Amino acid sequence: MNRSISIIIKNILKWYTHNSRNFPWRDTKDPYKIMIAEFMLHRTRAEQVVPVYLDFIKKYPDIYSLADAKPEEVKTVTNHLGLHWRSKHFIEAAKYLINNSGGKFPEEYNALRQIPGVGEYIAGAILTVSFNKPAAVVDSNIARFINRFWNLNLNGEIRRKRKIKEIADDLFHNPEPGKLLFALVDFTTAICKPGQPLCNECPLKVKCLYYLEKTNEK
Repeated sequence: MNRSISIIIKNILKWYTHNSRNFPWRDTKDPYKIMIAEFMLHRTRAEQVVPVYLDFIKKYPDIYSLADAKPEEVKTVTNHLGLHWRSKHFIEAAKYLINNSGGKFPEEYNALRQIPGVGEYIAGAILTVSFNKPAAVVDSNIARFINRFWNLNLNGEIRRKRKIKEIADDLFHNPEPGKLLFALVDFTTAICKPGQPLCNECPLKVKCLYYLEKTNEK
């Protein structure tokens, strides 16, 4: 692990210790609950998801109860989050897991990607959080952070850029990949956010190439 990666991990986790947000899906490693949370969090603020997630888990506490659910009932719950087009994923994912792995979640990335509705990010989230396995978990926020810190000057759909994925892969090869994921999610929401990042409050600014360049321009 190179020095820049080590510094990021150490400082982000330290920052997270004092600035973490509390969400119910962060109190579990159950891959079922992580999957449900990530389905709901797609393009939706976490604060909005909390009450819907809690109601959903109470009604469908496991794969089997969800697989037996009526689509109209699940849709009623997911509609609160505007997930009309994704509501079918919940039941389809549950049935797939029962039919293909006896209701158990696979612990390999490619196998997780076969679950209906599980994309690259959700597969990585399940691996890191539930199974404590390294995986390059990248959404637009994490990609933005990597792009800034290393001053890569990438444009467009940068989360799919090879350099972003390579760096993310290095970042998540650490003893606590799941904790780092939650830390990065909160850090990119509070500090390294879109538009105007709060660079003066950033614990990484002395190593951030974006900040150093911006400072030297003054």
